[in-house]
Amino acid sequence: MNVYDLIFYLFAAITILSAFFVVTTRNIVYSAYYLLFTFFGIAGIYVLLGADFIAMVQLIVYVGGILILLLFGVMLTNKITNVDIKSGTIHTVPATLGVALFAGILLASMWNTNWKNVNSDIQAASTQNLGFLLIHQYALVFELLGILLLIALIGAASMARK
Repeated sequence: MNVYDLIFYLFAAITILSAFFVVTTRNIVYSAYYLLFTFFGIAGIYVLLGADFIAMVQLIVYVGGILILLLFGVMLTNKITNVDIKSGTIHTVPATLGVALFAGILLASMWNTNWKNVNSDIQAASTQNLGFLLIHQYALVFELLGILLLIALIGAASMARK
């Protein structure tokens, strides 16, 4: 095991632990701060993979824009400490089925991919090549991620509505 592996495992542990605390923490301010560590861990993993462009986009868009906006929104809202974050157990079965279906489709698409080609494509990727690969060769995975984000947005909106 070399230093590269140790740094990867460090970033992976930071990302997984902080993502776990984002979901399980009952205080929304602490949850937002754990989300900051999750975004930084993901950006670190992107840097280790050699995807510097995606790492910078991660830092600028997510950490610099969305998370700061979320933190200001949370901190400027009155009585934010009284917000009870929980969902009913009735949504557990559909959520589990949705995640299982998404994981199955994602694994099936990954199984049919030639990873030697992917590594050579990613290493020689410019911004234009990256966009071309996402729209042509990896369109199914790109669309599935868009659908997953839409489902998360609809779930968040339905949980926030009272």
